[in-house]
Amino acid sequence: MHQPLPEVDRRDALWRISSASLALLGVPARADDTYPNKPIRIVPFGTAGGPIDSIARVYAEALKQRWSQPAIVDAKPGASGIVAADFVAKAPPDGYTLMLTLSLTHTTVPLLQQKVPYDPVRDFQPLTKIATGGPMFVVPASAPPNNLKEFVEWAKAKGRVTYGTWGNGSAAHLFGELFKRQTGAPLEHVPYKGEAAAHLDLFGGVLDTAWANPATARTHLQAGKIKVLGIIGSRRVGTIPTVPTFTEQGFEGFALDSWMGFFAPARTPTPVVDKLAAALREITQSPELRNKLLDMGFEPAGTTPDAFANDIKTQYPVWAGLVKAAGVTPE
Repeated sequence: MHQPLPEVDRRDALWRISSASLALLGVPARADDTYPNKPIRIVPFGTAGGPIDSIARVYAEALKQRWSQPAIVDAKPGASGIVAADFVAKAPPDGYTLMLTLSLTHTTVPLLQQKVPYDPVRDFQPLTKIATGGPMFVVPASAPPNNLKEFVEWAKAKGRVTYGTWGNGSAAHLFGELFKRQTGAPLEHVPYKGEAAAHLDLFGGVLDTAWANPATARTHLQAGKIKVLGIIGSRRVGTIPTVPTFTEQGFEGFALDSWMGFFAPARTPTPVVDKLAAALREITQSPELRNKLLDMGFEPAGTTPDAFANDIKTQYPVWAGLVKAAGVTPE
């Protein structure tokens, strides 16, 4: 004989069922004036213990302290972020399921896959862009070139130059192919399963060049292992201000800023969106978060939902053009 559910559990079950039903019908869930009144789940891009996961945990703890409600981090790795994004896209639009992801994952993965079970613009509500940052182009410290123009001359004289990235379709791959097409340098892409593996081969003489995230580049630069020839994006990185951008060195099409940001499912009620976004922006400006983001090579940001949504709508066709320009075809 089944025991009846306790009243609290029964109400929660009914709320979940009604929220899911409304979501399927395309009807926004009711904006509860008492939000939040139950645990918040943050789904980060990548694996548990990874850099994005660690950032998500700082936000989770801060939200817990702010609202006296549990906030859990629930990593859902797989398929280049598609598993996590699909889970959040199909969650009830009530403000209790959030996604923390990167621009490349959110905007270009759908462009590089034949079938993706969600729309990166229509199925998500942007909350806030918390940081910006882009990959850096590096060579061993012993390599002759000191800037990008010298690199192109060196590469052409060499006849074949390999460059390592953290995977097919990654931002590093796209920009590497664009650089190859724009300059005519004989670059050959070598994909790895991660940045660290590529750098081991760079230091071991297997690779001629590689790409690095700013935090990794700074570490290797301080150790005297590499030269950093340029950075992708519209501005220099504060942690390595001496490294010029590709644009500053005369190369067009490389001013696209990568970002990290929070999303909720589409049709999340506006009052909930505004409350969440304001809290996340304030947390981003805390010394702990700012220092953590800077240590990772990101520049802290903190935008409104409308500004973030406008950035995404503006950048999406630019990323699509980059995929086409780089000659990378969907899998």
